[in-house]
Amino acid sequence: MLNNILNLKIFLSCLSLFLFIYFQVATYQMAPTRLISRTWGRLNELELPGWLRKPVLSLYIWAFNVDMADVEEGDLRSYQNLGEFFRRPLRLSSRPISTHHSMVSPADGRVLHFGRVRNNEVEQVKGVTYSLGHFLGPIDQVGCGKDQECDLPSAVTQENLVRNAGNDLFHCVVYLAPGDYHRFHSPVNWTVHHRRHFPGSLMSVSPGVARWIKGLFCLNERVVLLGEWEHGFFSFTAVGATNVGSIKIYFDTDLETNKPRYMKGSSLNFSYAPDAEEPGIELKKGEDLGEFNLGSTIVVIFEAPKDFTFSLDRGQKVRFGEALGTF
Repeated sequence: MLNNILNLKIFLSCLSLFLFIYFQVATYQMAPTRLISRTWGRLNELELPGWLRKPVLSLYIWAFNVDMADVEEGDLRSYQNLGEFFRRPLRLSSRPISTHHSMVSPADGRVLHFGRVRNNEVEQVKGVTYSLGHFLGPIDQVGCGKDQECDLPSAVTQENLVRNAGNDLFHCVVYLAPGDYHRFHSPVNWTVHHRRHFPGSLMSVSPGVARWIKGLFCLNERVVLLGEWEHGFFSFTAVGATNVGSIKIYFDTDLETNKPRYMKGSSLNFSYAPDAEEPGIELKKGEDLGEFNLGSTIVVIFEAPKDFTFSLDRGQKVRFGEALGTF
């Protein structure tokens, strides 16, 4: 009898905790994160008085443990606003690009997950997955026109992405914390053929939130670059997050993110290679690719020979230019 009462109490406690977390997550998903992020983005661009810049930015450096050792401009008074500081460049010599590995880290951050893509599911953190097709969208609609809104039917599978026999599909997720360097770079030599912009929510992509919201990376606004490298299919996705006012791709001046005119759930497409005479945008390993305002996440999904090996541990801190993996 006592055991039954004890088991019932444990059950009710677990149920109460589950319901509390469920309603917290549901409430968070309904929050106006896009509006909050646009407002924060405008605040970031307000010019700070010269006398206020050093104390404000020093507080940010302390709060988020920002490493200033490799920053190109160490004088805090030279940054006119928070946005400029978030997008601060590094000294060119501070991030040597590994020449002994096929793929390098595109950014400073923490590795949330990596490995083979299995059953058309990709992990955002351990045990929490999202659909490969939902994340990348339908490949057959890539060329539907410049910034046209397209429907999103059932999409790609790993079988129709892998082009070469003997290859597998792999992925790697790098999370950029608020204190990290916020620019990102090309992880390999490759050619970008298409850009797909998915307007969406702007929820936090911190590991704590990612554990509770399945498909978070598919719900959030993201920019997907699709193309190929020497081993076949290659994609690079910049996923937005709360207070990320924009995602910028340096070679794509037409791209605008977090705009109220774009509806959640739509897909805005642009082709960099509309015909055979325009092969696409060629990028070199380590080349400047884009930037976030504040922190977010990079997801790389790519085809490679089956013996591709990641040079990583889950949860590891990586810096731009360091090895991700090789053959």
